[in-house]
Parts: sequence; structure tokens; C-alpha cells
Amino acid sequence: MKDLNFPISFDFNITTLSNDFTARDAHGKIIAYVRQKMFKFKEDIEVFSDESRTQVNYRIKADKWIDFSTAYSFTDSTGKELGKVARKGWASLWKANYDIIDQHQKSQYKIREENAWVKVADGVLGQIPILNIFTGYLFNPSYIVLDGKEQIVVRLKKEASFFGRKFKITQVKPTDADDDHRVMLSLMMLVLLERRRG
Repeated sequence: MKDLNFPISFDFNITTLSNDFTARDAHGKIIAYVRQKMFKFKEDIEVFSDESRTQVNYRIKADKWIDFSTAYSFTDSTGKELGKVARKGWASLWKANYDIIDQHQKSQYKIREENAWVKVADGVLGQIPILNIFTGYLFNPSYIVLDGKEQIVVRLKKEASFFGRKFKITQVKPTDADDDHRVMLSLMMLVLLERRRG
């Protein structure tokens, strides 16, 4: 996933039993089909080249069963490790915090939730019958990717939609070409995790 044409959109499929979505670039071209394996104790995600699922380009796997600080490792089709994204334990209970780590185990980027109150409001309204079906239109959290200088490079935002199924990624500042796939895989994993939280 290099030379990406932003914005990138993630559209979750609501007609399938698995947790899956399609990623498209600014021209509508499919850049990935992401599918989380069902009935697994540890996260196991396959990133295919398209919806035909004939070619697996990447895999994302959790390194622990259940833990606030679980890391999710990325490998390519040959099994080569590309890096990982790690959830920052207790700091993520209130506001999502993740570290993007390269293949040399060095922290490269950070992902932060911009406004935790959006998630709180979503959770409260989500408990009220009938009104809960509108939360996908009213509350839409966003997440920013920060470089080592604390400058925003990418923003991911949930878009207004039923069932919280649409997300859009915009580029604020270019990243190194070698980092594009690592940042994109990290945001794919974040969406799968955070979408369940509200």
C-alpha cells in the first residue's frame, strides 16, 4: 500500500457475519479488503488485495490473548514482519492511544483520539431505545496520527452513517513512502477495535 491517493474510505459490510470492510482510494479503486476471522480468541486479520479474497497481502495478529496493552503485528505475504501497533493500556480507557512501531521495534508515530467526549455521548445515547439508532449520525469520533515532532500527518474520521459503517482518512502531511503501509495497517486495526467500543 504505497503511493496512496487520499482520501481513503473504509466501508464496513453490514450484510456479512464477519467483521469486514473495503478500503478505497480517492478514485474509488479498491486498495484492500480487510476481514477479521471469526471465533478467534486472539485477533487474526487478513488484508486481501480485493473482495475476491484470492490474494492475501498482509496479516495482522495479536501477541496476547486479552490485555490492555496488546500489540498487533503486521506481516506481508511472505511472512516478513513490517512492524506493529500497540494499544497504550490504561491511557486508552478514556481516550484511545496507540503507538505505531517499525520493524526495528522503534516507535515511529502515535495515534490519538481527538475528543473523548464524543465517545461518552455516543455511549450514553446508545443506551436509550429508539434514539440509539441515530448515534451513527450524531456522534463521529476522529483520530489523528502524529509524527515524532507531534505534528499531525493523517486524520481518520467516522462519517455519519447507520451502524457506524463509514470512515474516511485524509492526509495532512506526507509520510515517508516506506511508512504508508504501516500507518494504513495501524488505522485498519484501530477501526476494528474502536468501532466495537462505540
